[in-house]
Amino acid sequence: MKSFTSYFLDSPFVPGRVFDVFDPDTVTQDIALFFVHGGGWHAGSRTIFHKIMEAFNARGYLCASTDYRLNVDAFGQLADIREAYDCFVTLLKERKRPLKIAVYGSSAGSHLASLMVCAAPGECGDQCRLTNDWVKPCGGIFHATPHSFAPWESMMPGFRLEMQKAAGGTPYEKDPDPFERLSLKNYIRKDNPRLFFVEAELEHLFPSEYTLEFVKQHREWGIPSQWKVYHRVEHGFFYELTRKAQKEAFEDICLFLNGELKTI
Repeated sequence: MKSFTSYFLDSPFVPGRVFDVFDPDTVTQDIALFFVHGGGWHAGSRTIFHKIMEAFNARGYLCASTDYRLNVDAFGQLADIREAYDCFVTLLKERKRPLKIAVYGSSAGSHLASLMVCAAPGECGDQCRLTNDWVKPCGGIFHATPHSFAPWESMMPGFRLEMQKAAGGTPYEKDPDPFERLSLKNYIRKDNPRLFFVEAELEHLFPSEYTLEFVKQHREWGIPSQWKVYHRVEHGFFYELTRKAQKEAFEDICLFLNGELKTI
């Protein structure tokens, strides 16, 4: 029977501040994987990636999947995942593993993960307490990623309110600063690691063409980032490995981690 270990960031326990580690029978990959779940910043669980982490274990990858508090704004959530990532770094050090970590995030988790990968600790306004010197991730795989936290023309009204809550509750028109600090577009730069944007053909929340612009900019700088659309699938499709597109995305992520994926 497959087992995993949960690591808690606090004593006494604080709900949401916990991550799970899945160990392969034998670690054969230098890169470890760190997963961040989605759920609109107020729902979801680290457990959604358990099946997928088992599949990565079978390929020799050490994996972790983190929760974060669902009753705080995105700044607090970003601090939570940074601190969980930092604890994962400590674990890798204790095991004398390479400090090479690729971060995967989906939807709201992609938003938080992309900020963690591309911005320095505290740069977005997150107040995190780290034990180690910051270990920049070696790559990011982001599925359904908001390019910006500022409202855009085609945004669904209900979702605009969810993003406003995540930014602290004040409308963008009255205080744009928190929205800008939470916008990935402001952290796309020459020191980013390589990124892979996983996009669904039937995506209905985040316009995927904007992340393609990020990849084009990266490539102009010589960063081998990638972007791919998966056909006939919806927002948040990569949560198991039963459908054709899910299996295709899994194989592409493995290729990306090995530096072998070539998209448009």
